[in-house]
Amino acid sequence: MATKIRRILVAIRDLDHAPIKELRKAGILARAAGAPVELFHAIDAPDPARGYPETKTRGLVDHERAAVVHAEEHRLGRLARSQALRGVKVIWKAVWAHPAHEAIIQRAVITHADLVIAATHRHGLRERLLLRNTDWELIRHCPVPVLLVKSARAYTRPVILAAIDPLHRHARPAGLDSKLLLSGEYLAQILRGTLHVVHAYMPIAEMAPISGAPLLTLPASVQEARRNEIAAAVSRLAERASVPAARRHICIGDVSDTLSAVSKRTGTSIVVMGAVSRSVVVRTIIGNAAERALDKLSCDVLIVKPRGFTSSVTSRRAVGNRRLTSRGRLIPRGIPPRDSEPGWVNSI
Repeated sequence: MATKIRRILVAIRDLDHAPIKELRKAGILARAAGAPVELFHAIDAPDPARGYPETKTRGLVDHERAAVVHAEEHRLGRLARSQALRGVKVIWKAVWAHPAHEAIIQRAVITHADLVIAATHRHGLRERLLLRNTDWELIRHCPVPVLLVKSARAYTRPVILAAIDPLHRHARPAGLDSKLLLSGEYLAQILRGTLHVVHAYMPIAEMAPISGAPLLTLPASVQEARRNEIAAAVSRLAERASVPAARRHICIGDVSDTLSAVSKRTGTSIVVMGAVSRSVVVRTIIGNAAERALDKLSCDVLIVKPRGFTSSVTSRRAVGNRRLTSRGRLIPRGIPPRDSEPGWVNSI
């Protein structure tokens, strides 16, 4: 996250059901940061352009697509005037795009958004590994911090919990922990909350030198030395963010289980955690800490990427048989853009 939130993009998937939680959180953050909000919807209905040029003319496609965009943007405009966004400067935009996560990422980059807000839904292991699901893809590929809204609870002097890994045993970039703490510190400041830090680790395993032989018992001093090393590393990071010892949580156990337990115990509103995109094979075998924890957490989760992260989505200008316009609109080749940017409104 940048040192300041200057623009917020709210990704709205289902216009048939008002995203009350997302709008409420966007309004709170926008007012606290003094930032405008854009409501964005990727239209994934059957595209009239599929029949071009075999059964439809360019003019007919333009007319049908424009009618759908107009209708969807009208619905977005109604959301922009909701009570949740009272006093916030709001813009709305609908585009034809599939898959949705690519359109969201492209839009966030093009509009220089500092934060993407999206809903998340519970998914099973099979769905997580095999389907190109929007929320998982945003976690993996969006270079802009993503706030996944799970709780309806308002941010009233919230507890912000930053999940750090100071010894980088999960191959995290060295500067990621500092970025997580800066993001958490900023949120705590503008929301008048408090920042906590948490780190989970597993004890050194006792191993047998030969298969079937008795386990070697490690001296207690080895485990103690490991605990001291971890505590010292956590303390160094926490002190830079002025997090007192009472708000530092160092626990033995699985990362996802620990995050869930600590967040419930402290009444956390937002867990700030890092995510690094990995290959499909590695992700299938060992998973991703952010993804494994997401289903277990009942609070909101802010996903932050390391500095220098490059998204495979933003690195290509063409998506399938579509092209990306300078405005971030994904359209089929041969179909000229017709819509224009809507104007800003102040929601009252």
